[in-house]
Amino acid sequence: MSEVAGIYARESNYLDRCVQVGVASDRVVSVSFPRNFASGADAQHEVLDRIFEYLEGDHDEFRDVEIGLTVPTDQRSVLEAVRELPYGTQTSVEPLTGRIPGFDPEDDDDRDRVRTALDENPIPIIIPDHRVRDGPSAAPPKVEQRLRSLEGL
Repeated sequence: MSEVAGIYARESNYLDRCVQVGVASDRVVSVSFPRNFASGADAQHEVLDRIFEYLEGDHDEFRDVEIGLTVPTDQRSVLEAVRELPYGTQTSVEPLTGRIPGFDPEDDDDRDRVRTALDENPIPIIIPDHRVRDGPSAAPPKVEQRLRSLEGL
């Protein structure tokens, strides 16, 4: 990635929304799905290109995309585990909780911490919370459904 910072956005016919990517210090810090993109947003960025290729059927897992997470440590652990879920596979909250060091899949509080991290995920698609079938997604429900459909989930 070149030295860039800013907001990048394009309208997606597939999602029936815009895809907006926030970049700071060469790291993706946010992905959102507003109805209209931010004024002054640039339509050209390589991560945005890759997201649109993914929406057209490319099997991109985005693991090489540099991200900048500014979330609490326990949420970071959850999101890092979610980022490792392969394209076209899904899990549920309980087994995901069991993959996170220091979390107990039998503990209601730990499962709630996982759900909170999924719900507050600042970088959906890049961190594919749509692959957790019984957890919340940071993406709007229609977007989550489309992403799951795209991957055959």
